[in-house]
Amino acid sequence: QVWLVESGGGLVQAGGSLRLSCAASGSIFSINAMGWYRQAPGKQRELVAVITSGGSTNYADSVKGRFTISRDNAKNTVYLQMNSLKPEDTAVYYCNADTGEVDYWGQGTQVTVSS
Repeated sequence: QVWLVESGGGLVQAGGSLRLSCAASGSIFSINAMGWYRQAPGKQRELVAVITSGGSTNYADSVKGRFTISRDNAKNTVYLQMNSLKPEDTAVYYCNADTGEVDYWGQGTQVTVSS
């Protein structure tokens, strides 16, 4: 079992920055990759960024060059630094932990970007 707790969402003006955090606990050893997904109203949940246990990263085209995913293994925490935010980045952001067999999800944190 893995538990994920997100923090760091909020309201920001276009062009601003936010940093999301996701603290993992439980069976940390079983996690292969952690990532951030988002879901805007009326849309499907989509991948934003992912980082593997080996440190490899992958990003959605829409956030490349603006968002950075990183991890602090000592704190079992994954971060998403979001810069140059746009109104279309508005969504609920979810942390995900992939064990290869089971996906675990956080409760979500709202990010709202005003124009």
